[in-house]
Amino acid sequence: MKNLNPPIKHHLVIAALIGAWSFLFTFFSRPFEHGTMDLEKWILVSVGYSVIASVVYLMVGFYQKAIYAKTGRWSVPLELSVYGIFYILYTVISYGYYKSDLIKGNYTFPMYFKEIIVNVILILTPLLFLVRRYSLKLVPVKPDTITIKGENKTDILKIKKSDLICVSNAHNYVEVFFLDQDTLKSKLIRSSLKKIQSDFDFLLQVHRSHLINPVHFKSWKDTSTIVLTQMELPVSKNYKNRLLTL
Repeated sequence: MKNLNPPIKHHLVIAALIGAWSFLFTFFSRPFEHGTMDLEKWILVSVGYSVIASVVYLMVGFYQKAIYAKTGRWSVPLELSVYGIFYILYTVISYGYYKSDLIKGNYTFPMYFKEIIVNVILILTPLLFLVRRYSLKLVPVKPDTITIKGENKTDILKIKKSDLICVSNAHNYVEVFFLDQDTLKSKLIRSSLKKIQSDFDFLLQVHRSHLINPVHFKSWKDTSTIVLTQMELPVSKNYKNRLLTL
C-alpha cells in the first residue's frame, strides 16, 4: 500500500489531472441544461467544477498525509476512506455551486446526486484509482536520503531514510541509530528530540526519550518493550496505543 501514499507534490499532480478531467467532463457532456447557457457561461461553469474537484482532492491529500504521519502505515480501509471523503466533500460543495446564482440549478439534492454525482463516481473512480496508484511515476522521486543537522555546521548526518532506525534523547544531544551496510551504528548530534520530530514527521514517538522509524518495528518483546532492527526500546503507556496499530 506504500505506493498509494504519495507525497504532497504528487497529490498536486493528481489534483491538476482531476481538475482537468472535471473541466472536460462538465464542458463537453453538459450534464444539466437549465435555461440558456452560452459558450462563455459554460466555460465559467466548467472552470468552477474544475477548481472544486482540485481543491477537494488536495484537502483529501492533506488528510491522508496527517493520518499517515500519526500511524506510519496505510491500508485498504484507509484508502477507501479517501474515496469516501472525496466524494462526500465534492458532492456537498459542488451542489452548493450548482445552486449558486451562476447556474441557478433546479435539481433537488436527491435528483442532483442521481443525475450528476452517480455518473461522476462511475467515470472518475477508475481514473482516480489509476492516477493514485501510478502517481509516483508521474513526478521523479528524489533519492531516499535524509539529512539530520545539529547546532554546529559540522554536526551532520546523511543517510537513507530506510536506514534510520530510531533517535534517542541524550541530554543536550540526540543519538541517531542507523544501519550502515547492515551494521548497527549510532551518532551523537547536538539537537533536541522535539526538533528531530518536527523535521521528520514520519518518526513515531514511543517514549518521551525515543522516536522510531515505523518500518523497523519487528514485534513486541513484552508489554513495555518493542523489538526493532538489531535493537530493543522501552515503550511508555502514553504512546502504546499508536504502536498497537502497526
